[in-house]
Amino acid sequence: MPWYFSQRQPHLVEKMDRIDCDPHLLANTYRQFSTINRLLSQWKRVYEKELLPHMQGNKSYSLLDIGFGGGDLPLKLAHWAKRDGITLNITAIDTDQRAFDFVQSQYGDEPVTWKCISSTELVSQNQHFDFVISNHLLHHLSNEQIIAFLEESKQLATRKILFGDIERSDLGFILFNIFARMIFRNSFIVEDGLISIKRSFTFTELQDLLPAGWTVKRMFPFRLILTYGKS
Repeated sequence: MPWYFSQRQPHLVEKMDRIDCDPHLLANTYRQFSTINRLLSQWKRVYEKELLPHMQGNKSYSLLDIGFGGGDLPLKLAHWAKRDGITLNITAIDTDQRAFDFVQSQYGDEPVTWKCISSTELVSQNQHFDFVISNHLLHHLSNEQIIAFLEESKQLATRKILFGDIERSDLGFILFNIFARMIFRNSFIVEDGLISIKRSFTFTELQDLLPAGWTVKRMFPFRLILTYGKS
């Protein structure tokens, strides 16, 4: 349990979420998400342990990524699935037009369907996907929004849901503050990353919030993986 950051601070606003933020710094932030996810987010492990065992090479599957940000995660998932002989049709959505414009300019020819749309709209369209994932989205939501989001995700997914996020801790804050400054320049990564840690949940907080059927696990370093499996 963190001592200095004992209380979650969901009221804080990250610079990249401000509509008037510097567009150059925002584009650099989107680009640098790939590095921070490679170093910290552990999605290759999640893919190998939580997704791959549920897929076979002679079948095709669909996956929805909610809140794609810089777009690096759905691209990595497409690469890993292709490497493993899996046909994985990926749809990635984000409600921020700036993120959509960025991936269109950078990855327009990649095997991912990019959409500027909300998960709520997909539910209203009666859309369904085998797998639903998100990365670093939960800490942007209030407790009430998370409950609604989890319910929407259950309506969208037919097999499994996986949400990865940061676990708030004093040590994680200190280490990120030191080492991120050595790696990331000319972006919002450092300042917004520190805000994200303050906005994030602890293991116990998230566990206590979850409805029945959901499970939260810890992963190194300072990661929480929220899962829901459908029979």
